[in-house]
Parts: sequence; structure tokens; C-alpha cells
Amino acid sequence: MCEASAYILKNGQEEMFLESIDRIESSHDRIKLVSIFGEEKRVKAKVKTISLIDHKILLEPID
Repeated sequence: MCEASAYILKNGQEEMFLESIDRIESSHDRIKLVSIFGEEKRVKAKVKTISLIDHKILLEPID
């Protein structure tokens, strides 16, 4: 499968946030991630990087 996994930066370390992501939606300062299984997570963050080859999304929290 080609779905991505999202990680969030915490204390300089990457922590798994959600796997098998199908969709990313952003509005203002929040990001909504939806997995292929219908699981939804919202976070006050911005996208730091997206690596299509590595299927990896790195999020940076917004204070």
C-alpha cells in the first residue's frame, strides 16, 4: 500500500501520530488526518515536511 504515516515532533523527537493516512485537510491552524480505516485525528500543527518516497508526513505543533 502507498498510504503515508504521520509523525509529530515532541521535544525534538518524531512520535507516531497516525498510520495509513488517506486524506489531509487543513483549516487555519488545525490539521485533520483521516486513515483508510476511517479513523480521524485533529491537531493544532503545521506540516513541516512530506516525503512521498518515504510515505512520511512530519507535523510541527503550534503553541
